[in-house]
Amino acid sequence: MATYNREEEEKIEGIKAWWNRFGTAITVVLAVMVATFGGTQVWKYYQQQQAHQAADLYALLKQVQATEDVEKISDAAHLLTEGYPSSGYAPRAALIAAKASVKAGDMQRAKTQLQWILDHAKEPEMKDLARLRLASVLLDEENYNEALRHLNTKHIDSFSGLYADLKGDVQLALGKIEEARLSYQAAINNLNKNNSYFNIVQMKLDALGESD
Repeated sequence: MATYNREEEEKIEGIKAWWNRFGTAITVVLAVMVATFGGTQVWKYYQQQQAHQAADLYALLKQVQATEDVEKISDAAHLLTEGYPSSGYAPRAALIAAKASVKAGDMQRAKTQLQWILDHAKEPEMKDLARLRLASVLLDEENYNEALRHLNTKHIDSFSGLYADLKGDVQLALGKIEEARLSYQAAINNLNKNNSYFNIVQMKLDALGESD
């Protein structure tokens, strides 16, 4: 595990303390200014500042990620999801935190972080990726029906191969061999043959043998 940078930790704590102390007040003042002066420029400046601050905090999170310390990673990600929930960095931060949580064996926290993405992300791709990761966690927990519910949700075509593959894994765990075979075949049909993952899915399908 990499040594945690004390300066980075102090930055995180400083940002958290600053936001807790001034965040609400700043939002109120800006709202009054916008209402009083029709402050289009004020609001635009505020949004630009928010974007810069979110980007800086995300860069810091990427540095913290190298420590593999789930608490510090989750803490840094939480600052983004709480302070800058509408930014594109927030769902990406939650995804990083969820990955760290899974690696640490904290599945409940991982599910909460992934659910945050489903509830708040604006980009369909981010929601589809979070849903796929969440279904994988549910499979590990043997919560098969809930995993299938997420995998049966409409998603972008580019995710079809991955969704079908994981769906096959869930069906296989349920003992539904024929359904798993169909899902693996659907995954193969949607994956690029030049993708190394294609061969893994093909191996899964071959292992089931011929259909009766």
